[in-house]
This record gives sequence, structure tokens and C-alpha cells, in this order.
Amino acid sequence: MKPIALDAMGGDYAPRETVAGAVMAAKEGVPVVLVGQKAALEAELAKHSATLPIVDTPDFIRMEDHATDVRKRKEASINVCMNLLKAGEASAVVAMGHTGATLASALFTLGRIKGVERPTLLVEMPSEKGRVFLADGGANADCRPSFLVQFAVMATAYARANGVAEPTVGLLNIGEEDEKGDQLRLETFPLLKATPGIRFVGNVEGRDIFKGTSDVVVTDGFTGNVVLKLSEGEARTILKWVREALTSSFLAKLGALLVRGSLQGLRARMDPAEYGAMPLLGVEGAVFIGHGSADARAVRSALRKAKSAAEAGLVERVRAGIAGLVVG
Repeated sequence: MKPIALDAMGGDYAPRETVAGAVMAAKEGVPVVLVGQKAALEAELAKHSATLPIVDTPDFIRMEDHATDVRKRKEASINVCMNLLKAGEASAVVAMGHTGATLASALFTLGRIKGVERPTLLVEMPSEKGRVFLADGGANADCRPSFLVQFAVMATAYARANGVAEPTVGLLNIGEEDEKGDQLRLETFPLLKATPGIRFVGNVEGRDIFKGTSDVVVTDGFTGNVVLKLSEGEARTILKWVREALTSSFLAKLGALLVRGSLQGLRARMDPAEYGAMPLLGVEGAVFIGHGSADARAVRSALRKAKSAAEAGLVERVRAGIAGLVVG
């Protein structure tokens, strides 16, 4: 397959962490091309005694820059990544930097899949049944009911590409009853119920997300981003409390040695870095956006995820789902 184009200059700790993550992913068989300032990237690669292909770019979008700057800075690394994807020279794009700029670059360069009103950021989180997919994760703060219906269709396509044969869909709400919620939820409910190609199970509450009540949870981007940041913060805090408890005394440290293997499994399941990045569904290409604070492990996870999505034909699946919605 074509390599994954990584915006190696994006993020709070780039290029140190982006290059380190790319090297880790490459050792696992993920084809990667680094996009950014060649001298800086070669210096980081030298620290790992590694070589990876580089596309040299003189410019990159910083975290403090405005998202619309991508329109006038054509040689910025994120724009070069998108152009590689559009030209068929890359199979996907991964960016851990400026979310708004990455979204804008994807829209300006790749465009939306025909019929898509608004692309959505999909968040993958752990649940009691394995994992749950939440859309929207923050791309669209203000939504119409038709947006949420399309989010459900696109998220269903992504879940199927990730091995969920018949994904169920729930609408995030303040209660399970059909008549609960604000105007957006009340108008969206009957539309989801009548949408072909998805298995709508009704309203789900916030506590149901981690129970795995449904495989897919749809909501507006404002609420979804709050859920995302809350869950990430809670996960990190719980892990910190566990570490503190297990180092609080000699007996606690002894007990920690006995359960070390199990705790490592718990950490991997709860650690946001293990989930890498969010796919941007609805644009004409496989694009994954991670946190600006991402470390090397998160970059590696994002590259793995992008490779799997490209191999599974993610864009084609989303395109088919939207086409079916229009026909329906």
C-alpha cells in the first residue's frame, strides 16, 4: 500500500514525538512518509539510528495559528500531506497538531464526499463490551438533525470497517424515554428511527457509553467534545490514583508486584494514547486527527489505525453509506 503521510511538524512536541512514533510504527510494518522540514526531521531520525522517507516543506502550521491560514500557506506541511493523499501518493494522512487547520485543509484540498453535509470526528473509547464509537467528537459545535443522521451512517460504516458486523446506534440524551431531550434530540430521534442501514436502539445516557449499550453513540460536536475531554481527564486521574495507592506503603508496593501484569492491561485499555487519533469521516480521503499533546505512543497508534482504515476501504464504505441514505 501507499505510505501514510504524517505531518511530522504538527503538535506540541513535534518533531521529537512524531518522529519517534513514526519510527515505532515503521518497525511494526506501517509504511510512513514524514512531511516537514527536512533538517529537523533528519536530526530526530538520527537519534533513533533510523531512516524514513521525507517530503521537505518550508512551512508548517503552529498551534497558535488560525485555522484558515492553511488557505494562503500552500507549502505548509499539512497541505502537502493532503495533496499527497489527493494525488494517490499516500493512502492516508495523520496529523497530531492543529485540529481546526487539519479540518480546514482536508475540506479545501480533498472536499466532502458527495451528499455529506458536514464531516464528523469519530472518537473511539473503551467500553465494558470492548469499544464504543462516538460522533461527533468536536468538528461541529452546532448541528441540525440531518447532520446527526449522517454522523450515525458514517460511524456505522467505520464500525463495520473495524470488525463490528451489525453496529447498533444510540442517540446521546438526558434520558432513555423517546420524548426526552432538547429540540435537536427530539427532532433527530424519529429520523434515526426511520433511517435505512442503521440499527437504532433509541436514546442512551452518558453512563451508558462505557457500558457499551450501543456500538455507536451520536451527538452534536459540542457535547461530544465535552464527553471526550471529560473521559480522557477521568482516565488519567484514575490511573494516577491507582499509582499513588500502589506506592503508598511497603505492603502496597508488594501487592503491586503481584498484580503488575493485570494493571498493565488496565492501563492499556484506559490510556487515551492507545486510541491514537480520530478519523475525520465525510471527506474524500482517510484523514486522522490526534491531540496536539500526543506522545510517541499516540502517534504510533494513530499510524496503525490509519493503515487499517486504508486497507479496509474506509472512504468507499462511507461513500456507500451516504449514497444509500440518499436513495433511502
